[in-house]
Amino acid sequence: MSLPSYEEQIIQTHAGLIVQVVKAVFDANARSDAENSIAQLKRFGETQLADAIEQILKGSRDSAMLTPLEDEDRIIVATILKGIQDPESLPDPASEGDPSAAAPGLAHMIHAAGTGNAQALHLLGGMAEQMTAAGGDMKYLGGIMRKMVNGERDVESLTKGMGPQGQSLVKSILDELAKLDLH
Repeated sequence: MSLPSYEEQIIQTHAGLIVQVVKAVFDANARSDAENSIAQLKRFGETQLADAIEQILKGSRDSAMLTPLEDEDRIIVATILKGIQDPESLPDPASEGDPSAAAPGLAHMIHAAGTGNAQALHLLGGMAEQMTAAGGDMKYLGGIMRKMVNGERDVESLTKGMGPQGQSLVKSILDELAKLDLH
């Protein structure tokens, strides 16, 4: 099994936001949902991404807005711009993906952060904020990242309130962490 590329993972993780923004560009009735997402991004400190999305909603299609963005935000905004030009290119927000594909990478980051790696902790913090903003099982996962970094391994406690896909992902992460904790 091959893992999805970094870019594909980011696009799928943010598929709901990407599709929501493109929909708001073409449908004024969908704009309030996109504006709520922008406000949530700002609350989580994702101001550059929020500002770029606001520019898009105001009609900007200039790819120069990509330059100051961090990699992940650049991928999201580029995908939105591409989706405006070609709606067929949009990711499917309902796509289930394979939870086990993300588990090893997340487990390694959680393990590294738990053993004092400041860069891993910083990256996880940013991911947790974006997951929390995404809603659904991702919101729960974003909320439990700190617990896993701090050593929580109780599957029942960690998956409370999650759907089957989220539970599967957490279980896969915990399985990977158990392997890493042995080393």
